Amino acid sequence: MDSDFAAALAGLAGSAFLSATLLPGGSEAVLVALVRHWPERVALAIGVASAANTLGGLTSFALGRFLPQPRTSGRALALMRRYGVAALLFSWLPVIGDALCVASGWLRHGWLPAGLAIGLGKLARYVAVAGAVLAWWPRAA
Repeated sequence: MDSDFAAALAGLAGSAFLSATLLPGGSEAVLVALVRHWPERVALAIGVASAANTLGGLTSFALGRFLPQPRTSGRALALMRRYGVAALLFSWLPVIGDALCVASGWLRHGWLPAGLAIGLGKLARYVAVAGAVLAWWPRAA
């Protein structure tokens, strides 16, 4: 693996992790750049982005375990109570996704089911982004 690609993967991992927390990140844009530059390594890029983004989501989940229970029921908490861990399949959504992970931690859902749901949602999003780039954005000659 060349050093440019390794550095790009490290940047993708950092961006994906931060994007899954309450901090801003731009992991989709970083993934697009990697797929455009190294289309033959798309699977590795998707794997790194998905793993780092899932770890970021689990970090928000863990924070929910340590924060005091909310006094009011917000939208994310209501969704988690209604749909359970399955709602975490949408943890990739901007703004509400972070809140879903925290709410799941507040509700003391299990780590494994939560991690699997978070990971599946994040993976599906990155596969869709990379697939769209490969399908609709022609590679420069």
